Amino acid sequence: MSTTAATTRSPRPITGRTVLLYFVSFFGVIFAMNFYMVRVAISSFSGVETESAYKAGLSFKNDVAAAHAQDARHWSVDAALQRGDAAGLIITARDSQGQVLVGLIPEIRLAHPTDKRRDMPLEFVELTPGRFKSLTPMPEGQWDLVINLKRETETVFRSKSRISL
Repeated sequence: MSTTAATTRSPRPITGRTVLLYFVSFFGVIFAMNFYMVRVAISSFSGVETESAYKAGLSFKNDVAAAHAQDARHWSVDAALQRGDAAGLIITARDSQGQVLVGLIPEIRLAHPTDKRRDMPLEFVELTPGRFKSLTPMPEGQWDLVINLKRETETVFRSKSRISL
């Protein structure tokens, strides 16, 4: 009987100090994890699509009119990806009769679908009137191809398409 009495210990009493230690430790871990999650969320936030929703709302009527004018032109703007030694993106712009369009200035970029900070403008050279080739190397992944064709300062064609490179 003496061996069992020596191996059994009396339970440790729960004091106010023990409860306070467990309480502070529990909420300390919760606070540390919340702080970490907020920090990661803020540092990875790439921004919003529109800087000012109010200004975008005011310009909506102009955007609708520009879209109707673009549809009325019946232009055909094609993008083709070339692979191999002469890799690049070829943009060809034609009018409703199939004639190449002249006097256009391309403003083309690859927009990352989830991270605005990874957007890349593409540099283009005009091969022939209405036909442009990118000089910028194409990164792999899914992108939004944003094509803006301008005449002087007016945007006459706008397109946004999801592509996979």
